[in-house]
Amino acid sequence: MSLLLFMLASHSTYGENAYDWNFKPAKNNQPPTTEPHYIELLDRYNGYFIGDTDSKNIYLTFDSGYENGCTDVILDVLKEKDVPAAFFVTGYYFDREVDLIKRMDEEGHIVGNHSWNHPSFPDLNDNEVVSELSRVEEAFKALTGKEMNYLRPPRGTFNERTMKIAKEEGYQHIFWSFAYVDWNPDSQKGKAYAYDRIMDRVHPGAVLLLHSVSKDNAAALGDVIDALESEGYQFQSLDHLSGRRILPLDQ
Repeated sequence: MSLLLFMLASHSTYGENAYDWNFKPAKNNQPPTTEPHYIELLDRYNGYFIGDTDSKNIYLTFDSGYENGCTDVILDVLKEKDVPAAFFVTGYYFDREVDLIKRMDEEGHIVGNHSWNHPSFPDLNDNEVVSELSRVEEAFKALTGKEMNYLRPPRGTFNERTMKIAKEEGYQHIFWSFAYVDWNPDSQKGKAYAYDRIMDRVHPGAVLLLHSVSKDNAAALGDVIDALESEGYQFQSLDHLSGRRILPLDQ
């Protein structure tokens, strides 16, 4: 098959093929790569998984599916260190943890959409995907008067159809270039473990995915921020990554 025919055939199958986001870590704090067709889909639908790999910027993001008593601790650290983050939240927070949503917003963090019920989007029909997004956004707008701009698909599953729907609903997908096994609250391994995992694989332009249910992350976060800033990294907002806002020239 010629390269052109292969590309056309590949493009034609993107629509319903379901994918699990993945990246390929590199050694020595070098930026990772991902699948070429993932890059193509991100380019087509204005998504991101990494920033400029020639600049020592870091984008700190948390997936917040439910509460485990750690989010206030994380917010305390972010406030003390004056570091922005993004929290991708589910409907759970609007049902049970409204004060945390208010605090995230009032302290200048981005609140992103992680769906209402945390389903795999490729398993849903178009209307169901829209409903999952709109329920979260409507609750956030009723609470804060603001709109949402960023989406992290639940479970990291996606396809071209769901990415297209999200873009039409005004969202940009934010995947990640770093993650580790931190999401099980019954399998925490301590502050030093979290610190070492992050420091071993951090890289210029990193979009860090951490889970806010992790006590290890909450305990290590302050030391991680201090260490990375001492190495010349700057923590930036997702609006810096996407160019959504005009920033000062020194950023």
